[in-house]
Amino acid sequence: MNQTLTRKRRLKLESDTGWGYAFIAVALIAFSLFTAYPVINAFVISLQEYRPLGSTYVGLENFKESFTDSLFWKAVKNTVVYTLLTVPANIFISFLIAILIIPFKKRTQTVFKAIYYLPAVASGVALAVVWLWIFDPLKSGIANQIVAFFGMSNQNWLGSSATAMFSLVLMSWLSSHGTAIIIYLAALLGIDNSYYEAAEIDGATFLQKLWYIVVPFLKPTTLFLLVTGLIGSFQVFQNAYLMTGGGPDHATTMVGLLIFNNAFTYFEFGKAAAQSLVLAAIIAIISFIQFKFMGKDIEY
Repeated sequence: MNQTLTRKRRLKLESDTGWGYAFIAVALIAFSLFTAYPVINAFVISLQEYRPLGSTYVGLENFKESFTDSLFWKAVKNTVVYTLLTVPANIFISFLIAILIIPFKKRTQTVFKAIYYLPAVASGVALAVVWLWIFDPLKSGIANQIVAFFGMSNQNWLGSSATAMFSLVLMSWLSSHGTAIIIYLAALLGIDNSYYEAAEIDGATFLQKLWYIVVPFLKPTTLFLLVTGLIGSFQVFQNAYLMTGGGPDHATTMVGLLIFNNAFTYFEFGKAAAQSLVLAAIIAIISFIQFKFMGKDIEY
């Protein structure tokens, strides 16, 4: 009898395990085809002087060439500068807007969330066209109309090395906050009101409640947005490609754009693959450092 029960339990466990593997099979297949295989293939290509009709093995030559390429390091520098200027500022702006929205009723919150999230569903090309109009170097450009109001002369925003990077940074500051705002609002709504009530009894001010209650509770959310924002910023391509093309004088050439140009403009696929792996390693190292030093007292 006991042996029969044991056998039935074993068969049921095996059946459940089989169904479990069946359910995750689709995700595993998708991961293998669209993530694992491209990464492995990129590593293989990085060791070759790749040609469609016959490649030559060159070892680490593509990596050596990248590390001695001044344009690659300039692209890395531009990407780091862009990241430092946009990611912390965007997180702060999103947090501030979420704090301003949270006192409203649910229906009003929904309206604000829809308004701020709208650019995320719009075409990136369409948004770039709007920003090209804003940064028009002629007097008709909105940016030049604003500076003219303060008595300044017209600026060639995207055509000058002095202002091109700032223009891309400003574009980031004034857009693409919808997702972070919604995530922050969800986190704010998850804080129990009893903490605020206890703080009010102790006579805490708004800023004290913000600093001692809201900021600590939102630390996991902030870490998540910081890591994902950094990854997205290091991979930035669309804005630089559509707005400036990496110019002038490579002032806005990011690593992602450089990899694209090497692969599809100069057809140096091996070099592009090597640089993409270097970029992935940089992102992984920085993300690990963030989790190491910011995630110590965070529970997931």
